[in-house]
Amino acid sequence: MAIATINKQAEQPDIEQRIEDLLGQMTLAEKIGQMNQVESGGEHAIDHLRHSIQAGHVGSVLNQADVDIVNELQRIAVHESRLGIPLLVGRDVIHGFKTVMPIPLGQAASWNPDLVRECASVAAREAAKSGVNWTFAPMIDITRDPRWGRIAESLGEDAYLASELGVAMVRGFQGDDLGCAGSIVACAKHFAGYGAAESGRDYATTNIPENELRNVHLRPFEAAVDAGANTLMTSFSDLDGVPATANDFLLRQVLREEWGFDGFVVSDWDSVRQLAIHGLTEDDAASALAAASAGCDMEMAGGAYLHHLPRLVEEGHIDEALIDKSVANILRVKFRLGSFEHPYTDPSHLPGFGDEQALGMARQAALQSVVLLKNDHAALPLSAERLTSIAVIGPMADAPYEQLGTWIFDGDMQLSVTPLQALQDMLGGKVDVRYVPAMDTTRSRQSDAFDEAAAIAGDSDVAVMFLGEESILSGEAHSRADINLPGDQAELVRRVRAAGKPVIAVIMAGRPLTLSNIVDQVDAILFAWHPGSMGGPAIADLLFGIESPSGKLPVTFPRMVGQIPIYYNQKNTGKPPSPETIIHIDDIDPKASQTSHGLTAFHLDAGYTPLFAFGHGLSYARFEYQNLRTNASEIRPGDTLQVSAELTNTGEVPAEEVAQLYVRDLVGNVTRPVKELKGFKRLRLDPGQTIVVEFSLHTDELAFYDRNMQLVTEPGEFHAWIGGSSETGLRTEFRIVDSD
Repeated sequence: MAIATINKQAEQPDIEQRIEDLLGQMTLAEKIGQMNQVESGGEHAIDHLRHSIQAGHVGSVLNQADVDIVNELQRIAVHESRLGIPLLVGRDVIHGFKTVMPIPLGQAASWNPDLVRECASVAAREAAKSGVNWTFAPMIDITRDPRWGRIAESLGEDAYLASELGVAMVRGFQGDDLGCAGSIVACAKHFAGYGAAESGRDYATTNIPENELRNVHLRPFEAAVDAGANTLMTSFSDLDGVPATANDFLLRQVLREEWGFDGFVVSDWDSVRQLAIHGLTEDDAASALAAASAGCDMEMAGGAYLHHLPRLVEEGHIDEALIDKSVANILRVKFRLGSFEHPYTDPSHLPGFGDEQALGMARQAALQSVVLLKNDHAALPLSAERLTSIAVIGPMADAPYEQLGTWIFDGDMQLSVTPLQALQDMLGGKVDVRYVPAMDTTRSRQSDAFDEAAAIAGDSDVAVMFLGEESILSGEAHSRADINLPGDQAELVRRVRAAGKPVIAVIMAGRPLTLSNIVDQVDAILFAWHPGSMGGPAIADLLFGIESPSGKLPVTFPRMVGQIPIYYNQKNTGKPPSPETIIHIDDIDPKASQTSHGLTAFHLDAGYTPLFAFGHGLSYARFEYQNLRTNASEIRPGDTLQVSAELTNTGEVPAEEVAQLYVRDLVGNVTRPVKELKGFKRLRLDPGQTIVVEFSLHTDELAFYDRNMQLVTEPGEFHAWIGGSSETGLRTEFRIVDSD
């Protein structure tokens, strides 16, 4: 009967008709089974799940990536269940599968949507080869708190950048046709506001005013929905007192009514039952009722839907028509995926794991993600012709697993090429590479090997220190209150610096770190995030100038943790700080009056500026911007403004620059940020080359949600900047005038 059902449905071209026909055949138990996602049970999955799948009680499994097991589970679903509905097979494919790309925050530092899309496409092909057809990515939570461990999975602090890159990931995972081999379903998460968790603590409360929610946190999700993301995942957190998994404002009003989303929503792991732990409901039955009523279509783990929804429907607490809507949403995605026609995976039809194309993409992504934060006196690039020896020091120099970063369940450590390996291969005996890890882990407090490290540095021409965080220090439930370099790494830097040779720091981490205690102890800093499988060759190429660094920061680096949250698109306040109105705590006159130091918004011990600003990133070339102009001084609603500037490579090497457009709306119905990113372009220029960088800016792109939560573009004066970071000072003005 299962085969006949599938063949009958395959003859029906209209998905909605197929959904209606299938729903008409389903029992209530089978419907609720589609809303139930279960842990696969590892290697025992077949025996563990056989009966439940046969009974139609499972719509999706997760955490199974053995293609033979997946195919057998699909066979049971297709041939041994009454209606033969195939399974969705979910997996956290966050930044690669076997071949690991830089962490998403690192990919965001590339400011390159095309590259991000290709990275997701490689991950999708490798995951699909293992039978996985659904990934829980991209994570497009906006976060301004680097203490949060999951910032590693994010695309940074800016809604525009996260939207552009999140859309690229969705398209990379899902491809041009979701039904084609190698495409998998994307899941935008976590809906919504998770990145604003109090104190950067995972799962903590989020209190976000609706205006900020709409103007900042929801924008990447709306962009992902518009781009065709088929699923969304709810946040663990509550949002202004209502946990996201039972938040009908988010799941019904915004997502369904305002945005017209027709895919399905899945809870995060066990977050339905956790509604009772939040204190929203009294037990699992009430939690199932609250989540299903709000519009959470599928429960990930927990079993509350399976165990309680049948009785809740039978007793009239929830209408079966509401269950039908959720099941229809789930079936719609399964039909789009083509899983009814092609439920099985033939791995021979997809490229191998870690093939040349995948590794090449991993290397290119690592190259473009690394950010040159500092380069005093042109300490970089190094020259193999001018060196006889190099000291390679630090716990991250030869750590093939650690460079892969968080959320790499399927990552193949054997594919990793470490910086030490890459440097040895590159220098090939021409330069003596002297290596000492100095610390067992990045968290080590043992300094026994520091003297050896200092001695090797003193006997070498240059010391390159590989510092940072192990992969376990970022990711879910790995938040940190102190985001300095962990362990005794700062002391190691001090000891190596005392040897008197140039010191280059290469930092691999899952978050921005507070580097004030080492920034003056090193000559240059390359921030490599966790760069993935091919991080080593990419870093070696950058150290020796085979490529010029081109990454730009997708998130602000604070001077100290007490500045958090600090981000570029803050509000002006009624008392904005300036260099003239601030004073350092050590410079205050003991006899000064209480009002003698400016009365503006700054910290006495940290000022008001970050250590490194959003959009910052140096190059081995020098880029100059000039002749900023617009094609009109006034535009009307519906018009498009052209904003352009001349960009020149005044350096001596070819290099890529990320030109950035920022705008400020000076007066609004609600206060507006001091700058907002509105465009960016990655451009390659030869030495001496000048090009015109032009951005098109439609008035709709200047819209914001006002105090009545209406999306409006208001007339008035605007500032516009084009430059190489958010700190650019090259500014022009324009006005939007009323149509009449």
